[in-house]
Amino acid sequence: MAMHLSPQDAERLVLDRYGITGRAEALSSERDQNFRIEDAAGRRVLLKVSDPAEERQVTNLQTAILQHLERTDPGLPVPRLLPARDGAAEIELEADGTRRVARLLSFLDGAPLASVPARSPLQRRRIGNLVGRIAVALSDFRHPAEAHELIWDMAGAARLRDLLGDIEDPDRRALATAYLDRFDGVVSPALAGLRRQMVHADANPSNILVDPADPDTVTGLIDFGDAVRTVLATDVAVAAAYHLADDDDPLGPAGDLIAGYHAAMPLRPEEIGLLADLMATRLMMIVVVGAWRARRHPENRAYILRNNQTAWARLRRLAGLDRQAAADRLHRICRGDSHG
Repeated sequence: MAMHLSPQDAERLVLDRYGITGRAEALSSERDQNFRIEDAAGRRVLLKVSDPAEERQVTNLQTAILQHLERTDPGLPVPRLLPARDGAAEIELEADGTRRVARLLSFLDGAPLASVPARSPLQRRRIGNLVGRIAVALSDFRHPAEAHELIWDMAGAARLRDLLGDIEDPDRRALATAYLDRFDGVVSPALAGLRRQMVHADANPSNILVDPADPDTVTGLIDFGDAVRTVLATDVAVAAAYHLADDDDPLGPAGDLIAGYHAAMPLRPEEIGLLADLMATRLMMIVVVGAWRARRHPENRAYILRNNQTAWARLRRLAGLDRQAAADRLHRICRGDSHG
């Protein structure tokens, strides 16, 4: 079996190891190889094959998280690990001297939020609530690989400074630099005193599933590939950053999501006070990491930069916000939530 699996390889693997006969279809992904397998009865599962560069312990971290969530909050709409015939949660594949790990997951119904145009306050509150429930379920989770280096870990945003040169447009580069300076001067020192735990850390619209017939119904959160032990407040900030509005009130819609998260996982005042800066930090990371990766992978440029235009526009809007007014507003939103 070659190291890059074909759909036929995937079909053979699930038949041999899981006893499932089905057709495999490759899905696009950043690092792993993913296949949707559908059997004759229309039942679907997801085969995930890890990137050979990924450390074995980091792959196991994702497995352990899903097992922990199933034990802690079985009703959560997240993927379930399906054991192989011999009971194994992970299968090691070796070829050409490289090693990859395969896992079979339940396939969650729903369409990625990114593909469904409908948005509403209720939908945003429910997304926040789901992400918050997952954080509650993970609050006591520990694992040897929990603090692995991850370019997307917001607590480590300072290390992106070396990549600013990859932003070609000088105005945009200046904007990203100003945010990074603020991160180093104000945000990073404040993070030191905040709660840390394992979080999903990537509730972006491609990882959130909704019912296409009723988009207010959130059917799942997928892809724990960026899960990491980090500052808890960054988890909600990542999710909310994708719901900033493109008008004169960028915070309003993001506030719906934050209120939903706060209802499930109550945030402390010092965490709420930093959320506007943390949302801006996430946008800054999207544009900086995007520029860096697009220069290295020109063939994948469109996929890498798919969120970039929006992120730049929102960064500009946030730059005009009064920081204290933004913090006060988010405190009010969360207080309104805690009083029903």
